[in-house]
Order: sequence, then structure tokens, then C-alpha cells
Amino acid sequence: MTFTEALPSINAGLNGLATILLTLGYIFIRSGREQQHRTCMVSAFIVSAIFLFFYLLHKYLVQGVHTPFAGEGFWKSFYYAMLISHIILAMIIVPLILMTLSLAIRGKRETHKKWARWTFPIWYYVSVTGVLVYFFLYQWF
Repeated sequence: MTFTEALPSINAGLNGLATILLTLGYIFIRSGREQQHRTCMVSAFIVSAIFLFFYLLHKYLVQGVHTPFAGEGFWKSFYYAMLISHIILAMIIVPLILMTLSLAIRGKRETHKKWARWTFPIWYYVSVTGVLVYFFLYQWF
């Protein structure tokens, strides 16, 4: 297997790791463990940034060619609805993450919390659906 062929699996792993870190970060902040929350969320940001680099590298290496979905019927409709929502929210989440992280770094706790109420569920959805897209394309169909 070439590096280019391995990139989708690497990216799914990175998305899965981001999902775990986001989950832990949420659990930690809900239980008042702010330092652990901070560590998990910064780690999720770094993992997501690495994912984005590798995702763009993969698109460059395959010259933008996308992998066709092999499912039919209900699964095809389900997959494309998920994929479209994933793509739209993936574009929206980048500035939301940057703003939410910036507010936390600057110590603007209340504003950070308000932004995080929107950022977290969107980021979580994008992370989880990123893994699902991989499984739909490369494992299940």
C-alpha cells in the first residue's frame, strides 16, 4: 500500500482520535476539570489541524479525484445527505474553532462558553461523520 492509498485510513484515525478528545474534553468541563478540558481541546485542535493537512495533501496527490460511493437505494441517499451536511459544516467549523479557542486563550470565559455551545456540537458532528464517510467509502460498500 502506498502512502497516498494509506491517507484515507490515517485521516479516519485522526478524526476518530479528535472525536475521543472532544468527548473527553466535554466530560472534563462538565465535571469541573478545567485543565484536563483545556488539554483535550487543544489536542483535538492539533489533531484536527494535522487531519486537515493530510486531507488536503491526499486531494493534491490524487489530483482532486474523489472516491465514488458504491452503495445503492436508501444507503446512497443517506450517504450523500450525510456527506453534504459534513462538507458544509466542515467549512463552517474552522472559523468557529479558531474564534472559540481564541476566546479561551484570551481568558474571555463567558464569551468562550457562548461560542462553545455552538462550536462543540458542530465540531463533534463533523468529526464523527468524517469517520463514517471513511467507513461508507472504504469499508462497508
